[in-house]
Amino acid sequence: MSKQKLSLQEQLLKSGLVSSAKAKTVQADKRKQSQMQRKNNVFVVDEAKALALKAQAEKVEKDRELNQLRQQQEEQKQLAAQIKQLIEQNRVDSSQGDVAYHFNDQSRMKTLYVTESMRLQLINGHYAIVRYSDAYAIVAYDVAEKIALRDTHCVVLLNSPTPNANPSEKDPYAAYQIPDDLIW
Repeated sequence: MSKQKLSLQEQLLKSGLVSSAKAKTVQADKRKQSQMQRKNNVFVVDEAKALALKAQAEKVEKDRELNQLRQQQEEQKQLAAQIKQLIEQNRVDSSQGDVAYHFNDQSRMKTLYVTESMRLQLINGHYAIVRYSDAYAIVAYDVAEKIALRDTHCVVLLNSPTPNANPSEKDPYAAYQIPDDLIW
């Protein structure tokens, strides 16, 4: 009692949904179409196949764009980690500073308390101020240059270093004493 597998056409004929005349005309049209294709070397474009290929190409393009975006985000994370590591390893301790050093950060005036020697080194360009998390840190000039190569927005103050020359040779006012309470 094995049931014979019937084709879709035979199943439709058996159920009465299609007449035998209609089935014969469909078969004849199909045969004519295949003969015309062989005779003229014309291929009928399968729309479903074309749509599937198009959808697959769009999916590949979308995946490539997403991978590129992920890669850019990963590179940004790596740069941020490198900057953080540079700042943490080369940070100059300014916790005992009692002299106010004023500087601009995005058109806002900020104040950082440093020692007098640190203030002079900031002015002369030996030290630089960088943005660190929500605060500021003081690092050496060469470290600030490395940070600027990775992200210029992190460096807040970077004066060009002045050569160590004897100030009395070039300064005509070196003989005059500056008052102790005068801070620029």
